[in-house]
Amino acid sequence: MIRERMKCRLTGRLPADAGVTLVEMMVVIVIIGLITAIVVINVLPAQDRARQQKARTDIAALEQALDLYRLDYGRYPSMEDGLEALVQPDPEKGRTEPYIRRLPEDPWQRPYQYVVPGARGAVDIYSLGADAREGGEGVDADIGNWQN
Repeated sequence: MIRERMKCRLTGRLPADAGVTLVEMMVVIVIIGLITAIVVINVLPAQDRARQQKARTDIAALEQALDLYRLDYGRYPSMEDGLEALVQPDPEKGRTEPYIRRLPEDPWQRPYQYVVPGARGAVDIYSLGADAREGGEGVDADIGNWQN
C-alpha cells in the first residue's frame, strides 16, 4: 500500500480504485435532497405564522396610535386623512412628536387598510393577507383588529 502511494507520487498517476463512483455521488445527492425537503417542509409554515404574527403586532400598534389620536381630537382620522394622520405632529395640539414614527407595511409589502366607521368596530384596520383579496383562508385570510 505504501509502495503504491509512493509510486503514485513519483509517477503522478492515481491508482485505479481512487475517486468516487457514480453510485456514491447519487447517494450523496439523494441524501442532500432529503435533508433539503425536510428543512423546507418545516421552515415554510413557520415563516407564514411569523408573517401573520407581524401583521397582528403592527395592527395593535396602529390601533393604540389611533386611540391616542382620538383622545386628542375627540374623533378618529377621517378616511381622507387615513393612517397618514398618525405620522404628522401637531404643534397646535401640543404634539411635537407623531403618534407613530412611520406607517408599517403589512408582511406582504402593502399598506394596511383603514376604514372609519368600521364594519366590525369604531375603526377597522386590516391586512388582506397574502392574496391581497378580501376573505380567504390560511395565509390568504384577512388579519384585522377585530380578531384580537
